[in-house]
Amino acid sequence: MILAPSSPDAALQKDKDFEAVNRFKTGDKAAFDELMSRYEGRIFGFLQRMCGGGERAKDMVQETFLTAYRYLAGFRGDASFKTWLYKIASTSCLKSKRRRKAEPSHHLSLDDLIPTDEEVKDLTASNWYNAPVDDLLTRELNEHIDRSLMKLAEPYRLVFVLRDVEGLSAEETAKALGISVAAVKSRLHRARLFLRKELSAYYLSGGNGKKTVKKR
Repeated sequence: MILAPSSPDAALQKDKDFEAVNRFKTGDKAAFDELMSRYEGRIFGFLQRMCGGGERAKDMVQETFLTAYRYLAGFRGDASFKTWLYKIASTSCLKSKRRRKAEPSHHLSLDDLIPTDEEVKDLTASNWYNAPVDDLLTRELNEHIDRSLMKLAEPYRLVFVLRDVEGLSAEETAKALGISVAAVKSRLHRARLFLRKELSAYYLSGGNGKKTVKKR
């Protein structure tokens, strides 16, 4: 899993999306192909992390873009196209989860997301999500982070993936999920605490060839 850096071209990208949407509304159907090409890979990665499974994610990508195509003519631009598209993808994922809700859940409870005071003192990688990308690119570490993500309950995983992986702002995430900015910040904080704890345990156990000695 590669964490998305903040992009200095975000405003330019938003303008390009807006221009493509307007072309689509005037009858240029090829403009949608442009939008799909721009976001298909990112939406696929997002749905894989949220719902798992290659084929399942592919089906939901198709569902997401079919829904976007169907309703794009009525898109009002209250949020960016990117935010709107992630909202559709998030809804698709949650609907899929509800259809499969009979499957056993292995998600952690809210209490599991909050480290004890002693554990907080031992979090040796407290700023891991802001670390240089090169420090996070080992396959083993990426797989460990993805496994840890799947332990999070959906509300927390959704916020974390949208904010720290896909790079949406707190405001964009709130619009995509239909929640308040305060709720986004609260859920992100709890998700980060849990994932810091998981990553710290990974390093303490000698993960990635690095053995950390726990201070007493």
